[in-house]
Amino acid sequence: MSLPHAILTALMEKPSSGLELTRRFDRSIGYFWSATHQQIYRELGKLEADGFIRTLPTEQPARGQKKSYEVLPAGRAELARWSAASQDPKPMRDVLLLRLRAAAVVGTAGIEDDLRRHLDLHRRQLAEYEEIEQRDFPPGKEGPEDRLRHLVLQAGIDLETFWTRWLTRALEEFADLPTERNR
Repeated sequence: MSLPHAILTALMEKPSSGLELTRRFDRSIGYFWSATHQQIYRELGKLEADGFIRTLPTEQPARGQKKSYEVLPAGRAELARWSAASQDPKPMRDVLLLRLRAAAVVGTAGIEDDLRRHLDLHRRQLAEYEEIEQRDFPPGKEGPEDRLRHLVLQAGIDLETFWTRWLTRALEEFADLPTERNR
């Protein structure tokens, strides 16, 4: 049920067309909740059919013209209900950690290079998040909405910081492993 709520959130922030939504997902919400363009368009249709959003009227409807959507009161109520509901955290499932555990019993050949690749990817993502923080959250920008959006970004920064530290430590461990472990 989260994708419809992600779309409702984005539309509450700013009425948008499907194309604008997909671009906004690529630049913001997509950092923590991904969706393909097809999934977004499919959900827009369902949300409209359920009476949660509507197509904004246009002055002159034209074939192929992009439709913009806004949230209706029922959609706002659904989003409020969903955001207030309790939900347990999801258990962590990470294939890299599973592969590392498997390497402990079958040998570490190839995994060290992938750890380095992951470290590089997490460093780049951390740098991107820090750039967004500098750009979008300068000192003094402390309205309630800004504080909550910044808190979400800070979660991303903290996670990427964790992964860069952990991967650095993992690679240090590899440097100390006896070479016969690389079966």
